[in-house]
Amino acid sequence: MPAFCRDCLTETPPDQRRCAACGRPRVISHPELYDLGIAHMDCDAFYASVEKRDDPSLEGKPVIIGGGRRGVVSTACYVARIRGVRSAMPMFQALKLCPDAVIIKPRMEVYAAVSRQIRAMMEDLTPAIEPLSLDEAFMDLRGTARLHGAPPAVMLARLVRRMRDELGVTGSIGLSHNKFLAKIASDLDKPRGFSVIGAAETGAFLQDRPVRLIWGVGQAAQASLEAAGIRTFSDLLRWERTDLHARFGAMGDRLWHLARGQDHRRVDARAPVKSISNETTFHEDTGNLDILDGHIWRLAEKVSGRAKARQLAGRVVTLKLKRANHTSLTRRQSLRDASQMADTIYRTARGLMDGATGEAPFRLIGVGLSDLVDESAADLSGDLLDPGAAQRSGAERARDQIRARFGEAAIVKGRALR
Repeated sequence: MPAFCRDCLTETPPDQRRCAACGRPRVISHPELYDLGIAHMDCDAFYASVEKRDDPSLEGKPVIIGGGRRGVVSTACYVARIRGVRSAMPMFQALKLCPDAVIIKPRMEVYAAVSRQIRAMMEDLTPAIEPLSLDEAFMDLRGTARLHGAPPAVMLARLVRRMRDELGVTGSIGLSHNKFLAKIASDLDKPRGFSVIGAAETGAFLQDRPVRLIWGVGQAAQASLEAAGIRTFSDLLRWERTDLHARFGAMGDRLWHLARGQDHRRVDARAPVKSISNETTFHEDTGNLDILDGHIWRLAEKVSGRAKARQLAGRVVTLKLKRANHTSLTRRQSLRDASQMADTIYRTARGLMDGATGEAPFRLIGVGLSDLVDESAADLSGDLLDPGAAQRSGAERARDQIRARFGEAAIVKGRALR
């Protein structure tokens, strides 16, 4: 049975729990270890890891990335997770579980920059990369062993070691024979995990697992499945394919295949990002236009930063508002030219805000960019009705360069301080 040490990459007898070369208990062994090539890499508490890397005083402390007391948790380090803090948890609930947590607002431009560095490391292994977010991606490394002189499993271990040594962030690997199982595997042994699900063991592995493991099965879908008596993969196996399709439509057909560990989707390097958005929840409901204006600018900057990091621009700007009674209000406007500029996104969203002030007060505000295209197609024509647009665009590009060199706080626009 093939086996090697994940830390020093030395081949090791599979019956040894510690590496004979470095002495660490990081030996991985599996009958199909060198035969599998579909992987999912998921960074470990990515935002929090970057913050701890940049501020060593945070080491060992519970760190939560998110908004204020009425916001939600974006992510939390593993110290906070041990206390029960989870992503998307309301901040007030997280602080009850972990009152000594250090709360940090997200720095999306920084995370996007680190994400680009990780992506470059992945591209050294294979061009077949399908990113799912800033901190996770599928990779297809089949057929690359001859190129690299090592099987995909070894190259993946080398990737996460390089991420740790050069970028100060860690990741977990799931390796299998399709995307569905690779994604499940990457979550089995976090943080710094490396899990393998081989073809021969697929049926036995899935048999008693809950169907909530299926990516995309949220609370509503889970409730529908439970109403049909489906809680585990074994329950799914008792259904005929036609019956699943009749009850659940296209999802039923997908469930029939996944219950058998079948997933024929390719790792698609061209899978498009459909939209980019950011939102914030206020400490107190507000209809104050000065406060709302400042938030719109900050959100526009975050959306712009993520678009620039991905070399994308958008043709549609969206403003999302949540009223005090929790009902939502959404406004959209198409741009004449696709744009990635914070100034354009802000001015468009601000105009949409002017038409919604009668719905105030609000407890949440969000700004988004959609109908995305490559940045080469962005901001092509000048605006004859706004002769100052070109000057503002040039100033924004200069501001981006200053921040890239001296940090995000090196230059701040006045309205962001509201």
